Amino acid sequence: MSKIVQLKAASRARAGKGASRAVRREGLIPGVVYGDKKDPQLVSLKYGDVLPHLQTGRFMSTLIDLEVEGQTIRAIPRDVQFEPVRDFIVHVDFLRLGKDARVAVDVPVHFKNQEASPGIKAGGALNIVSHDVALYCSADFIPDEIVVDLAGMQIGQSVHLSSIELPKGVVPVSRDDVTLCAITAQAKEEAPAEAAVSAEVPATAQKAPAAGAAAPAAGGKAAPAAKGAAPAKGAAPAAAAPAPKKK
Repeated sequence: MSKIVQLKAASRARAGKGASRAVRREGLIPGVVYGDKKDPQLVSLKYGDVLPHLQTGRFMSTLIDLEVEGQTIRAIPRDVQFEPVRDFIVHVDFLRLGKDARVAVDVPVHFKNQEASPGIKAGGALNIVSHDVALYCSADFIPDEIVVDLAGMQIGQSVHLSSIELPKGVVPVSRDDVTLCAITAQAKEEAPAEAAVSAEVPATAQKAPAAGAAAPAAGGKAAPAAKGAAPAKGAAPAAAAPAPKKK
């Protein structure tokens, strides 16, 4: 049997933005109860009564008994609206539950025995894919959590929802086999590309000779310039040899 939270609510007659603002000025939260083939009913709740249950993180999957004008309405929260700037509750929607009602709820997924996972001990990382799963179940029995046992898991292994034994009468909302988690290997850091290049080229490597310059011959002497080669740019032309005298 799911835990049921008792909340007192007052009936309100007027709808609309102006009426909702007037309710909030009194420190109350406007709300509406709908469903079960009945007309929607406008209600208001004390802010301090709702906030602690919202902070548990399970408010949207919690059964609520709303006491309205001496009448008890079994319901479940379906939507909570917040003021975007100051982030306080401005409206709550409840779904009225009839007899033998079934609902779709998001149930949190918790992971245990991480210290007993060989993959994590070997340096692997727990990659959580789904923090909660959507389940379809009886309103009288909503699971508090889904527990995944990581004992014995190796690097490369994963856990899917199909491998978890769900309580009787509880089925997944999606037909897909949802992945809950996986043990993955941590990526190794690669050496910078610049370091690899510098390792291949010696630090004492000399600069290449300028274009057009003759490479030095063995022994340190420069090789003679090619016959007819043009003088280097900016160099003075060589003096012409004197003509032989006639006899």
